[in-house]
Amino acid sequence: MKRRQALVALGCAPLFDPKAFTAKGGSEPMKQEVKTDKAPKAIGPYSQAIIANGFVFASGQIPIVPASAELNTGSIEDQTRQVLENVKAVLEAAGCTMADVVKATVYLQDMDDFSKMNEVYAKFFPPP
Repeated sequence: MKRRQALVALGCAPLFDPKAFTAKGGSEPMKQEVKTDKAPKAIGPYSQAIIANGFVFASGQIPIVPASAELNTGSIEDQTRQVLENVKAVLEAAGCTMADVVKATVYLQDMDDFSKMNEVYAKFFPPP
C-alpha cells in the first residue's frame, strides 16, 4: 500500500488593527511568532505561524500527531483530519478560527484522493 500525505498551506484574514502591529514610532510591521503545543512543533527554521501587519500566516502542515510527534499514516481521510486539526490549533493560538481563513492551498500526492480529502475539508471549511 502506498503512503499518502496531505498538506495544507493557508493565510488568515486580518484579526487586528494593522497599526497595532507596527514597530513603535515606525511604519514597519512588527512580527509576532505563534506557538502552541496543540500542533506539531516546527521541524525546521520556521514558525508554526507568524502574525504580521494584522494577518496570520500559517506554515504548511503534514499529518503529524502533536502528542507523539509521529506521522499519521492512516487513510487519506485520517491524514486530512490530522492536518486540519493541526491547522485549527495553530489558528486558535493566533486568536482566529477556521472561518477566518481567506486562502488555503492543498497539496495531494495522488489526485485520486481528492474527493475523500474534500469530504473532510468541507467539514472544517463550511461555505461562507
